[in-house]
Amino acid sequence: MGRSVLERWSGGTFSGRFVVGGTALEWTKVGSEGSRGLSSKRKEYIPHSCPLHAFHMTPDNGINYQLSTHVLKHQPLEFVQTRVLAIRTFTPRRLQSVTSAQNLDRSSSNEWMGYLKSVAGIQTDGSPVSGGGLSQNGKFSYGYASSPGKRASMEDFYETRIDGVDGEIVGLFGVFDGHGGARAAEYVKQNLFSNLIRHPKFISDTKLAIADAYNHTDSEFLKSENNHNRDAGSTASTAVLVGDRLLVANVGDSRAVICRGGNAIAVSRDHKPDQTDERQRIEDAGGFVMWAGTWRVGGVLAVSRAFGDRLLKQYVVADPEIQEEVVDGALEFLILASDGIWDVVSNEEAVAMIKPIENPEQAAKRLLEEAYQRGSTDNITCVVVRFLGYHDKNVLLEQR
Repeated sequence: MGRSVLERWSGGTFSGRFVVGGTALEWTKVGSEGSRGLSSKRKEYIPHSCPLHAFHMTPDNGINYQLSTHVLKHQPLEFVQTRVLAIRTFTPRRLQSVTSAQNLDRSSSNEWMGYLKSVAGIQTDGSPVSGGGLSQNGKFSYGYASSPGKRASMEDFYETRIDGVDGEIVGLFGVFDGHGGARAAEYVKQNLFSNLIRHPKFISDTKLAIADAYNHTDSEFLKSENNHNRDAGSTASTAVLVGDRLLVANVGDSRAVICRGGNAIAVSRDHKPDQTDERQRIEDAGGFVMWAGTWRVGGVLAVSRAFGDRLLKQYVVADPEIQEEVVDGALEFLILASDGIWDVVSNEEAVAMIKPIENPEQAAKRLLEEAYQRGSTDNITCVVVRFLGYHDKNVLLEQR
């Protein structure tokens, strides 16, 4: 997903709650421009045409917001509980993020939700989204599927990206499961891989680059949010494919599993507070782990590593564990998934289930559907990567 853009607001009247720093729709004008400005008595406005980067949302009475033309630049906007009073004046042109539709309050007007579905092709009723692609060199294909599942809100994000770095075709894949809101997971999705490929040692020392990118992204998220979203955090399960090297990194309890020689092998470790080494690390830092329905850091958080989580940051680190595999003829595919799948589907079941499915998008959808049918109560997201055209080599497994 690129940066969201709100291109123009012209000739329309809106009322609703708006949030700065989330996701935006792009709009294009239909009809005449309005220039009457803000009517403070009626708590509605008809703004003059202006690019997004000049807009700043400021609170009016806590329900309606007005526009001002200063301070905040290049910030996408998230529309929440939005009611369009003059829908005839606007046409939504592109929806930049699935969750900008999924996170809308269900009390939003039927007209508004209908426009999202008809123009963007986005499911706003909790149905899954999916897609996939093939690398330029034909050596790997990928697919993804994501759904809110049985929850009303969506905090899962995913990223699938193919880039060229120093003449290498690089595959970048990730699943990010948010908690305390979606903001941390969305931020990590938008920034982690960009930070990674900009690292000066991305090719020469990829493990170092991954570790640095994880910690830098965490630090920048905490700075950007300041005192906002204090409880927001996110897991990350990522895979970087460079040549015949696959590097899997993880914080939290999203999980990576490979199929090698027909066998299911976990290539990440769920970070739980009751693990001996994790508990010792937390206690050495001055924290504690206690039982509150499950083992939790400070009696609050059920994962011991994560992005964000400002109030627990001293104990809940974003240091990834990194595992490397050589991609050879025995390595068939990789699964990255949030715990919405792993809570109800074992590693072995997941591998056996999708092994016969050559299309990775269909494989991802199959896992999602199975988790839903088995009663998963969480958001459900997975990415499947199939490895094609690699020659047999000796298997190399390294643990950081």
